[in-house]
Parts: sequence; C-alpha cells; structure tokens
Amino acid sequence: MNVLLYFLVVVIWGTTWIAIFLQQGPVAAPVSIFWRFAVASVTLMMVLKVIGRLRKLQVRDHLFCIIQGCCVFCFNFWCFYTAAKWINTGLESVIFSMAVLFNAINSFLFYRQQPPGRFYLAALLGLIGIVTLFWDDLQASGLSTELLMGIGLSALGTYGFSLGNMLSIRHQRRGLETLTTNSWAMLYGTIVMGAVALIRGDNFMPEFTFSYMGALLYLAIFGSVIAFGAYFTLVGRIGPSNAAYSTLLFPLVALTISTFYEGYVWHANAVFGLGLILVGNLVMFAKPETWFKRGVMHKSAA
Repeated sequence: MNVLLYFLVVVIWGTTWIAIFLQQGPVAAPVSIFWRFAVASVTLMMVLKVIGRLRKLQVRDHLFCIIQGCCVFCFNFWCFYTAAKWINTGLESVIFSMAVLFNAINSFLFYRQQPPGRFYLAALLGLIGIVTLFWDDLQASGLSTELLMGIGLSALGTYGFSLGNMLSIRHQRRGLETLTTNSWAMLYGTIVMGAVALIRGDNFMPEFTFSYMGALLYLAIFGSVIAFGAYFTLVGRIGPSNAAYSTLLFPLVALTISTFYEGYVWHANAVFGLGLILVGNLVMFAKPETWFKRGVMHKSAA
C-alpha cells in the first residue's frame, strides 16, 4: 500500500506544477485557488458522506482544521501561484522538495523530536544547491526583486505545507481520520481564500478556456483530493519525514515536463544544484533513527 501511495504522490504532484503554470493569466491567484479547493472540498465531502467516512469532530478539532486549511490549502498556495509569475514552476517544485528539512525542524519545535545529526549536512547541501541551481538567473538578473521574491515565496509556501504536516500528526495522534480532517481543512482553506479574494475585490469569474478549466479540474480532483489524501495517509502510516521522501522524486517529473512546456534550459550549474538538493534530501533518509521509529511512527499509527 505504501508503494502505491508514494507512486500517486510522486506522479500527481510532479505534474500539478505545470497545471499551475497553465492557470497563470487574467484570473487572480486567490480566485484560482478558491475554485480549485472549492471543487476539491465539495467533491471529497460528498464522497465521504456517501461512503459513511465523514466523521464528527469536536469544536477544538475544527479550530485546528481551520489552521491546517490556512497552512496547506490557502496561503501556501497563494505563495506558489504568485511565485510562478517570476520563476519556473519546475524550479518551484525543487524548492518544495526541501519540505523534508522543514519537517525535521518543525518536528523538533512542536513534538521535541530531536533532528538526526545528518540533518545539518542535508540542510547545508540543500542551501548550497538552491544557490547553485539559481546561479545563472541570479547573475543575469542582478539579484532582481522579482527573482528573490519568487524564491522566497516558494520557500515560505513550503514551510506552510510543513506546518500542515505537523497539524496532521496532531489529528492522527488524537485518533482522527485523515480524510475527515483533510476535507474539513480543505473546506476551511477555501472559505478563507474566498474571503481574501472578496476583500481584494477580485473578480470570481474563472477563465473558460480548455487549458484553464482542464488545469482547474486536474488540480482539484487529482492534485487535491487524491494526492493530498494519499500524502497525509502516508504521514499517518510512516511519519512526516519518511512521507516527505516523495518530494525527492517529483521535482524530476516537474522539471522534465517544464523543459518541454516552459522552455526550461538545463545549464551545468542547474544540474549540479539539483543534484546537491536531491542528495541533501536523500541524506535525511540514509539511516532511519530510533527516535523516529518509536516516536512519530508509533504515535501516528495509533
């Protein structure tokens, strides 16, 4: 089962980045995000209701679902959609792959799970890799505000996703079903994003073109309902750090697609930088630690 879940996450999330690229245009990012998760949350809730899997939650659990929704299905995607104006979406996926490092940090901050010693080497490789990956762009743009904003927003969105991972662990330690908390979090994220769009005065009308609507449906059903369900199920089964291992692979899918559709050019330093980041992520899984096996995995499986 874990292999199937990994496969779904890698393939689907590896292809969602190009769908985000296809939604760039006249529709404001908050509106695109609103419609994406509106379709996804309603679909997921209807399916869970029909099959009898939508469980009741206490008021406190709903409050945590609201926070999770803001972290995973709202503001983090606003960061990603905005960053796509300035940097290649394939490169965004590479930055997102560093979620494994953020998970290690947040596991310590929120659950006092001490990061393994190899974390520091992995973080160093990741940071050097990011600089190397973007070196050509940094030189060409002269440290332009747009490029730095694109990188920074992608990193911020990734950190938000990691915070959502921590909340997912909290839910599962309380014995809450992943799909139920996921559906509520998604719905709350949709409501918050809709409120943001209203405050901004954005036009809620989507773009009725094949590329935009096709991307919207793919992101909603595959990228949100199926992939997020598979990912948070993995978090519950094997813990956030091991689940984030999927982020080691899907940037390769995203960059391959980006090469054909966004014209991404593979410079030597880009290949080297990507290699450093992937090796850094791989270092985090070189030798699973006892604290992780006995701590997060045991409690998450409860």
